[in-house]
Amino acid sequence: MEGQNSKDKETGARLEQKWYHIIPGIVVCLLVAGPAWVLGKVLPIIGGPVFAIIFGIVITLLFPKLIGYKFREGLVFENGVKYTSKKLLQYSIVLLGFGMNFYSVVKAGGQSLLVMLFTLTMAFLTAYFLGKALKLPGNTSTLIGVGTSICGGSAIAATAPIIHASDEDVSQAISTIFLFNIIAVFIFPALGRMMHMSDIGFGMWAGTAINDTSSVVAAGTSWSNAVGNNETLQFATIVKLTRTLMIVPITLVLALYTARKREHSGGGDFSFVKVFPWFVIFFLVAALLNTFAGIPPEASSDLTEIGKFVITMAMAAIGLNTNIKKLLSNGVKPLLLGVSCWFVVAVVSLIVQRVMGI
Repeated sequence: MEGQNSKDKETGARLEQKWYHIIPGIVVCLLVAGPAWVLGKVLPIIGGPVFAIIFGIVITLLFPKLIGYKFREGLVFENGVKYTSKKLLQYSIVLLGFGMNFYSVVKAGGQSLLVMLFTLTMAFLTAYFLGKALKLPGNTSTLIGVGTSICGGSAIAATAPIIHASDEDVSQAISTIFLFNIIAVFIFPALGRMMHMSDIGFGMWAGTAINDTSSVVAAGTSWSNAVGNNETLQFATIVKLTRTLMIVPITLVLALYTARKREHSGGGDFSFVKVFPWFVIFFLVAALLNTFAGIPPEASSDLTEIGKFVITMAMAAIGLNTNIKKLLSNGVKPLLLGVSCWFVVAVVSLIVQRVMGI
């Protein structure tokens, strides 16, 4: 019993230490997000998330050793910055669910399925054939295709153990996808305005053509801030979360393909429980509560606003984690494949939307 109590205390101490270590990084993201949020209110056509990314990138360029600086044993900014860009971003999306009607969520998700079917197919075909033409390793091409078509780094992380990708394959794919995530936040809202897209049209386009959830939410926030309503942000988020769920069937297909291709598939390294995007389920629960639990509109509005501010913090974290020089040092071929997949997905999404009359 005494040994068990000692073990429990050690576990509790490690948990407490872990939470203690992420606080400095979260505070840094909060400090960067504050002025970005204010500027976003003044210049809604740009939006707080874009300002937050810019501030984060500039700070990292000026002080490249800041995030990794250890000013006390185990106490660094890096832990909290990474936590903000991943976990807090997921929590912010759950908060957005409190501003949505569940029936609208189901309807929007259903509307986007046909667009997703075409974009997923074209992304994989482009990655396969162009990857062969560029003589890129098959795993690198697959990871870039998966990251472009589904949900960026999360899809890459889920796929890598299934196809036995090396660390170099994963690094190149994530760096490539991440670069275009940053670019998308800047250019998609501007392109949408140039094409005179509707709020729903831009939400569909952003949700199906921008790689990572964080960048979809940032672009949707910028558009919604500019037009003065949350319709685009909500629709883009729903579409993106529906797209994120494609991790499950895609990884299943790849697992079966790899198992047939290799004698030892290495399936024991993969766990659906670990890679499944559980925050999507909590988002749906929040929408259900908002629809059926009688939450006051003022409370729903406040929760949504908090979610949007936390999104700005997450964008600040992504900016602080961005090393532009490192992203550009991976070579031309992965970048060429990444931009080609991205271009194909963006164009196919627009074409299918036009055919569907969205």
